[in-house]
Amino acid sequence: MTTVLIVDDQPLQRYAFRLLLESAPETTVLGEAAHGGEAVRLAAELRPDVVLMDVRMPGMDGIEATRRIVAAGGRSRILVLTTFDLDEYVHAALRAGASGFLLKDVRAEELLAGIRAVAAGDAVIAPALTRRLLDEYAQHVPQPVDVPVQEARLKALTDREREILVAIGKGWTNGEIAAHFVVAESTVKSHVRSILAKIGARDRIQAVIFAYDLGLARPKS
Repeated sequence: MTTVLIVDDQPLQRYAFRLLLESAPETTVLGEAAHGGEAVRLAAELRPDVVLMDVRMPGMDGIEATRRIVAAGGRSRILVLTTFDLDEYVHAALRAGASGFLLKDVRAEELLAGIRAVAAGDAVIAPALTRRLLDEYAQHVPQPVDVPVQEARLKALTDREREILVAIGKGWTNGEIAAHFVVAESTVKSHVRSILAKIGARDRIQAVIFAYDLGLARPKS
C-alpha cells in the first residue's frame, strides 16, 4: 500500500485527486495540504510514501516545500504536478529534490503508475522527456554554488561509472546503455545504483541534473 499526501491550493483539485487515489486499492490518502508550509508540517507528521506536490501556491510554494521536505531526510518522495509541460519551475523543483513531475491533466492510470514508480525509488520522467526539459532550461538556470563538492563526488566514480553517467545525461535508457557497452542490463542497473550512491543523487533525474551541472551533458544545439 502506497500512502500519499495531496498538496494543492485548489479544493476541487484536491478532491479530484482524493477520489482517484481512494478508488485505487494500492493507494491511500493520509491527508491534504493547501500550501507549502502545511505540506512540510504534514509530511513530517504523517510520513507519507509520496507527496503529490503542486508548484504554484500562495505563501510557501511547492519548490520551497520540496526542498524542506527532502532536507529533513524523511521517507517521503516528491512527485511534482504542473499545469505546463515546460514550466520553468519544474527544473527548480527537480533540483530541490523532487523525484519527477507529471502534468495535472495526466490520465488516471499514468498518475497511479507515476506514484508507484516514485514510491519504489524510480524517477517518473522518462529519460528522453527529462532530456527535452533540461535542453529547454539548462542555459537559463544558474549554476549551483556547490560545484566543488560535485566535482569531488565525480572523482569517486570509476571510469566505467563515469561513462555510464554521461550516457544517463544524454537520456539513454538502461537498455541502450547495455547495448552500447555490450554488457547485461542487470550490470548497468548495478552501475547506476553505485553512481547514485556516490554522487548523492536520489534517483536518475537527479543524476541527469548532476551531469548537466558539471558539463558532462549539454543542451542540443
